[in-house]
Amino acid sequence: MLTPLLAAALALQSAPGPAPALAPATSEPAPLSQEDRALLRCAAAFAILADGQAKGNAAAQKWPPIEARGREFFVRVLAQVMDRTGLDRDGISRLISAEAQALWDSQETEKVIPSCLVLLESSGI
Repeated sequence: MLTPLLAAALALQSAPGPAPALAPATSEPAPLSQEDRALLRCAAAFAILADGQAKGNAAAQKWPPIEARGREFFVRVLAQVMDRTGLDRDGISRLISAEAQALWDSQETEKVIPSCLVLLESSGI
């Protein structure tokens, strides 16, 4: 249900500039830090919120418009986590999809948005 939105955001990841160095294929990805987990959770929450706002969902409309800034946050976070962990696109896609699905299933998106908006503001995006 959320996969097309997340797939579209992942496609945007091909931003101009040098490609990040990937860890050798034989090495295991580094474990996620608490910071990386929080960033991924907020990226997923912004994707869900942007989808709700695009569909005119009343609960989503009470938050500031998130599409442009949320997308940029999403792309940067995924690139940063890929750089820090050595995950490839498939690996990061699985992680963010699982996080978005967990937020959706638990209906906790509304609960995390306030702290994610603080994180967004502090990011300078």
